[in-house]
Parts: sequence; C-alpha cells; structure tokens
Amino acid sequence: MQNIIVEVGQTRIQTQNATLARQVLEASAGLQPHPLAELTSITIEGGFLTPPAIGEFWKGQGGIYAGLMRGEGNQLDYHLVVAVGDQVEVEEITWGGAGQAEPRAGSDRVGRANTLALVESEHSHPAAEWAATREVDGHRDFYLPARRELRLCWVNVPELFVDAWYWSSTQYSPDDAWIQAFDDGYQTSGLKDNEYRARAVRRVLTTSTL
Repeated sequence: MQNIIVEVGQTRIQTQNATLARQVLEASAGLQPHPLAELTSITIEGGFLTPPAIGEFWKGQGGIYAGLMRGEGNQLDYHLVVAVGDQVEVEEITWGGAGQAEPRAGSDRVGRANTLALVESEHSHPAAEWAATREVDGHRDFYLPARRELRLCWVNVPELFVDAWYWSSTQYSPDDAWIQAFDDGYQTSGLKDNEYRARAVRRVLTTSTL
C-alpha cells in the first residue's frame, strides 16, 4: 500500500487512503467547500505524482492519460484521464432536460462541476447520470467531460473514440448542449433529446504552475 503525503499550508497529512487524499486535494483547490488553506504539494512514496506519456494507460488512475487541462481562474491545472474498461462508453443516450435551462452546467472547461449540477438537478439528465455512476480502479469520480475537455481528447487521443458525435456536459441553450465530432473535430450544438455517444473521464490534480 502506498503512503500518500498531502501538504496543505502548514498542515501535513500522511495516509494510505487515496480517496481521503483526493478529497483533501479537491477541497483545498476549491472544487468542494472546505475551510482549508491553499494546497502546496502532494507526494506519493517520496516522489511527485507523475503521469505517463499522453495516450498511455495510467496505472491506478482508471484509464488513458489525455493530457493537461489548464485550471480556470485560481484553480489548479489537472490531468485528464479517459476511462477504459467495460461500460465506460455508451452508444446512444440523451442529454436530457429539453427546454430546461441549467445555468450551473455552462462551463466550457469544468466537466465535473457541470456533471454534478446535472445530477443534482430536478430534471433527468441521462448522459451525466450515466457518467457519474462509472467505477474503474476503485475510482468513482468519473464525469461527462466539458466541451474543451472533449476537444483535448480529440487533439491528443482521438483513437480512443469512434468517428461519431459525443455529448459534452456543457449546456448551449435550454434546448441544446455542446457536442464533439471525432471524425473532423467539429463542435456544435445538439438537441438535448437527440441520442449521441458519451464517454466518461476523470481528473487528477497537479501542483504544476505551468
């Protein structure tokens, strides 16, 4: 079992519980409410958490490494992982909630926040709800990617997807949401009641200042 060391401000936590470490990281980065100071570092067995080359399987992280996403505002940059395994992609599913505005699901970048907003909505959103229930390598924090996260996937790991339209978690209007084509990279809007493909992803935080 790996020893995970998380340093937040003047506080240093050592644990073998990866879920606890991830929750502390996310709270300190502002991804969930928590009165913690700014994150300074995370160490695993004395070394920094380092991803593999883009397009390679990231052992223990639930999928293929798709690259680095820049954090918005004061948010940390993070590594994007595309889920692999059984039942991590669905061929036909609706976005849901046609005609209903979801103002908390409008982020171009933060698919996890969009997905949580859709799951918590009073309206049904099948694609987001499906993504949020995926589990790989013990991780249960998968989500429906935002449109810029899907664009990163098209640029870096298009071989993981078929040449078809995929839902993003980013709302376009009360009637439409953003979709990504994996044949030519085009993005446009699709009616929420249409059926497109969906693929689950997750994020791994980094202390990179790039």
